Amino acid sequence: MEENLYGILRAGFADCLDEPCLCPPGQAARSYRELDELSARYAGLLGELGLQAGDRAVAQVEKSTEAVALYMACLRTGVIYVPLNTAYTPAELEHFLGDAQPRLFVATPAAAVEPAAQQADVPHLLSLDSQGGGSLAQRARSVVPRETLEPRAASDIAAIVYTSGTTGRSKGAMLSIGNLASNARTLYSLWGWRADDVLLHALPVFHVHGLFVALHCALLGGHRVLFHTRFDAPVVRGALAEATVMMGVPTFYTRLLEEPGFSKADCARMRLFISGSAPLLAASMEAFAQRTGHRILERYGMTEAGMITSNPLDGERIAGSVGYPLPGVTVRVRSDAGQDCPVNEVGQVEIRGPNVFAGYWRQPEKTRAEFTADGFFRTGDLGSLSADQRLTLVGRSRDLIISGGYNIYPKEIESALDALAGVAESAVIGVPHADLGEGVVAIIVAAGEPPEEAALHDALTGRLAKFKHPRRYVVLNSLPRNAMGKVEKQRLRERYTELLSQDPSFI
Repeated sequence: MEENLYGILRAGFADCLDEPCLCPPGQAARSYRELDELSARYAGLLGELGLQAGDRAVAQVEKSTEAVALYMACLRTGVIYVPLNTAYTPAELEHFLGDAQPRLFVATPAAAVEPAAQQADVPHLLSLDSQGGGSLAQRARSVVPRETLEPRAASDIAAIVYTSGTTGRSKGAMLSIGNLASNARTLYSLWGWRADDVLLHALPVFHVHGLFVALHCALLGGHRVLFHTRFDAPVVRGALAEATVMMGVPTFYTRLLEEPGFSKADCARMRLFISGSAPLLAASMEAFAQRTGHRILERYGMTEAGMITSNPLDGERIAGSVGYPLPGVTVRVRSDAGQDCPVNEVGQVEIRGPNVFAGYWRQPEKTRAEFTADGFFRTGDLGSLSADQRLTLVGRSRDLIISGGYNIYPKEIESALDALAGVAESAVIGVPHADLGEGVVAIIVAAGEPPEEAALHDALTGRLAKFKHPRRYVVLNSLPRNAMGKVEKQRLRERYTELLSQDPSFI
């Protein structure tokens, strides 16, 4: 049986090689054959650079056909693909490069990250530009394409995707070929993909949702992909007329609802809207249904497991619920004492299945700590199961903030704020935000004269990606603490829960 993940995907589109694959708006469509040939050429270049199966290739690149071809080239050769958020600053890259120790770093632009690459002793740094000697595309033009696929096993690692922890240190989740293949096949069947489906893709391709869930489903059936580099509400609204399936974060749907006159007529050809990466507000789901006649299908996933549960394609989609475990996936809810919780009682969500990752890169102790003795992964989420196994999430046992589909961990922001002059200590929380789901709020205790909000914002620029920046700052004389001295963040969330609903504008 074919275990190379590219071979698995290619078998799905083998009969569609001359059909359009990636269709960026305003640009010529690239066929499946063109993508296949380009990825073979990039695979040849990886070999010429000395990369072998198991080596890492880090990519911090803008969304493009070339970026997808690079990912496919890694799958062809067994090179482990490591995508990074394009918003990460050069200072933030140092940890990722030092931890992954890649033999190749592809970045756009490459010049800005050269010092970080040199510090991490990365042998090869290339850009994804089409010109210049340091360009991946330019170098690949003179290379003999590699047509053969590296033999792989289901347990071999296909990708490492970094997800931050509450300590502020990012962890690399190792996703195996078996993890990704099982998830793709299950979702393709579960969501009822049809021969004439067209995917509207406006997600980034540096995380699980856009790169694996969306693209893998499309590739498995040789479907056309309307490949938008970013989400622009008016543009996406117009593209719905050509699409049948759209996957997005809740922000996509709230912004479509803000479009004047957005209605059922815009969605006449659409078959399915899917939402994930952050909780979908019940009000948003109901408003979308009233305006379009479509009930959004909400599902639950995470970096370490891909998709875990899904509301049904045929059946009731309940607002506030993330649906049922995927076939082959077991979900249980346990008390702090390690006992199964009764029906509808809230506890810790734990999961087991072929989709669950192999562990954290070079962190065996952390990996062991996150799994139970009987092999369940502790998700860190709080939820309850109904009598028929429908899962409802009520919060997170960790301090994770999900804003616009991005994971944000307070500790990293707190560390940056605490290092600034004029800040004695800080606590960072997430509060409801109508557009993003949650917005970041920083509560600080000043050391002397309280710093200006603009000064704090400027001080974080260049140190933290923009999506991590607090949207509001609150100055207090002291932070609330319990008897053990731990900051009581829940009290802060309750106190400031309406802060961004009053004025949720961006900084």
